[in-house]
Amino acid sequence: MQYALTTTVNAPFDRALTATREALADEGFGVLSEIDLAGTLKAKVDADLDPYVILGACRPQLAEQAVAHEPSIGLLLPCNVVVRADGAARSVVEALDPDMMVGVTDNDRLKDVASDARTRLDNALASLPSRVS
Repeated sequence: MQYALTTTVNAPFDRALTATREALADEGFGVLSEIDLAGTLKAKVDADLDPYVILGACRPQLAEQAVAHEPSIGLLLPCNVVVRADGAARSVVEALDPDMMVGVTDNDRLKDVASDARTRLDNALASLPSRVS
């Protein structure tokens, strides 16, 4: 089952992370939280992980519509966007496919919300190569 929207960019992690924040903002998403997973795992369990950050991105208008149609949807909102290093000069950016909300809940009222979110996330990911070059 495909559950992620993914792109790989030829850019080091820091540049990809900055470009991802900008691309999300251009599509109307705010970053509400940021989890440095690599740093956290190093501090908590002494694990060595390549740079890996989870951005909690939200477009409030879409979140409000989704919650109105499905009160428990917060569990499935496509809020997490992962930026992770793939070597020194490449990075992978991934977002949860918003269509998963519809599939898991079987609630057709979420289709328009998922479609809008998917278009915006697709646009953000598609813009990354030009942003990092």
